[in-house]
Parts: sequence; structure tokens; C-alpha cells
Amino acid sequence: MNLGRLGRSLRRIARLGTLPSRMVAVERAVRRMEISQREQRREIQQGLAQLMLPEEAVWRGQPSLLTDASPGYRVFDRGALCRQDSFQQPYFSFWTSRLGEGLRYHRKLWEFVFISQALWERGVCVDGRRGLGFGVGREPLTAMFASEGVSITATDLAPDGKAEMGWAETKQHADGKEALRNRAVCADDLFDRNVEFRFCDMNAVPEELTGYDFCWSACALEHLGSIEKGLAFIERSIDCLKPGGWAVHTTEYNVSSDDETVDNLGTVLFRKRDFEALADRLRAKGHEMSAMDWNPGEGAVDRYLDMPPYRHDPHLKMMLMGFTTTSIGIMVRRGEAI
Repeated sequence: MNLGRLGRSLRRIARLGTLPSRMVAVERAVRRMEISQREQRREIQQGLAQLMLPEEAVWRGQPSLLTDASPGYRVFDRGALCRQDSFQQPYFSFWTSRLGEGLRYHRKLWEFVFISQALWERGVCVDGRRGLGFGVGREPLTAMFASEGVSITATDLAPDGKAEMGWAETKQHADGKEALRNRAVCADDLFDRNVEFRFCDMNAVPEELTGYDFCWSACALEHLGSIEKGLAFIERSIDCLKPGGWAVHTTEYNVSSDDETVDNLGTVLFRKRDFEALADRLRAKGHEMSAMDWNPGEGAVDRYLDMPPYRHDPHLKMMLMGFTTTSIGIMVRRGEAI
């Protein structure tokens, strides 16, 4: 049976409005089979070529943590992809230490550092500012910003939605303020004074969340149900800011293709074309999305493709649902005259 042809035929019938409920279930099953076949094909093609680890001297215990490091200047004047060379810079050691993390080649650490450095460069990671975090889970960013005197509203999905998003099993979900406390990063008195927590559905951000100097999310918006919902969330997050405020978000990026991708599932993969379209949408509203550096990196760790079960490190690029993916960071400035 040609699954692709069957799937296309079922979708044409669905558009005519004549597809009964049982046939809808069949179409969904066929779609899952198509995705499975595509995953297997790509994993064989790409995995066999890139599965071998780089020499251990390149990544084990590397890079070395610089103890006298400081934040960088004009590091992220553009959005960026996770790359090996970022981890080797002094600013990366600085933020790794500030976040209470261990330095290793892992894309999640890159996301935390990207958000921290990008907001520090833009002068909003200072005493007296207000920040809004979406889908914060148990990440260290809330505590770090609070330690700088920033008033933080940290949000995450309500408990009745976390299982559906798959966060309960991975223990990435924050059930309340105490889940964000990190004494190695922020003293209790500063944390208690500067952090408030509330539940928030990123697909339905409450209207009263306004007037913030910045907002952020770290690898959360790809779980909102579709590419369009993720892009709509980014647009909505801009409405939470003061004029001139900054939104910094990281998410999944499809390195393999600017055409085929994963959409309308629990995890989606954004393409270059999706962010280019987003930039146009934001520009039409008077906002400015920073230009992007699309360089995926050429180092030995950049070339390594991690496969399930994923490693603790190195883990900059990974095979996910048949595609090579990495993390991307984008920055958007709200227009002044809104």
C-alpha cells in the first residue's frame, strides 16, 4: 500500500466535508505511519553517517571553566543557533557559574546562557526592572534574575495540563514558587522579595500580564500544539512588554530542512522560513526581530548527531522525529510607538 497516496486521498475527502469520524481516525493513523517511515529513513541515512562520537579529548571535561570570566559585549547582536564555539568563550563561563550549572557541551545550557547574555547586553538584567518568564519549569533563570534585583513573574502550566504536555514525567514542570528556589544562585531574602509565581497557559496568556521590561521562554513554545501556535505565542508575548521592551525565546530548530518538518504534534520543529515569516508579521505591527545568524557551526561537537537515548554530553545537535535539530535563540524588541 502506498501510504502517502492513501493519506493524500483521505485529506482530499476530508476537505470536502464527507469524512466520517472513523475515517478521521484512519487518516490520523496513516499520518503517524508516514511520520514513522520518514523517521526511520532519515535516522538510517543521517545516523549511520554521524553517530560516531568525536575523540574524547575534544569534549570530555571540556571546555574548561574560566574562573575570572565576565559578561561579553555585543555577543548577541543577532539571533543565533547553538554552536560549539560559544561554549569556549569567557562570557559562557561567566553565565554558567552565575546559573549554578556545570560547563558541558549541552544545548539546554546554551539556551540559558543565550537568554542571560542577550538580556544583560540590553540593560534589563538590573535592579528595578521587571521580567516575565513563560514555561519556566525548574530552570535557574528565575533565581538568577531575582538575584540581580529584578522583579520576576514566573509562570508555568497549571497541574491539570502538565501531563498532557509531557512535563510531569520528566520533572520539568514547576508546581509553584518553591520549585524555583535555588540557594546556590539567589539568597532566600532576594528570592522571596523578587519572585512571584502564577499558572499560565501559553496559548491563552492573561491580559493583565503587561508592563514588563522583558520576557523569556526556554524551549517551551515548541510544545504548544503547532508551529502557528508557537509563532502566535511569540507575538502575544510582545504585548506583555513596555514599549522598547525585549522578548528573548529559545526553541527547536530544524537543521535538516526548510521544507519538510514536524507540525501539529506535541513537539514541533521550526524552520528558517517560519522565523522569516514571523519577522515580517512583527515588523507589520511596528516591532523589530533581530537579524539571525544561521551558521550551525563547523566544530567536531557541532558535527556530532546525538541519538536516543540522548547523552548528558555532548548534545548540541540531535535526531528528533527523523530530523536533525538544535536550539535557536531569537530576540524581539517591542516598538516604541504602540
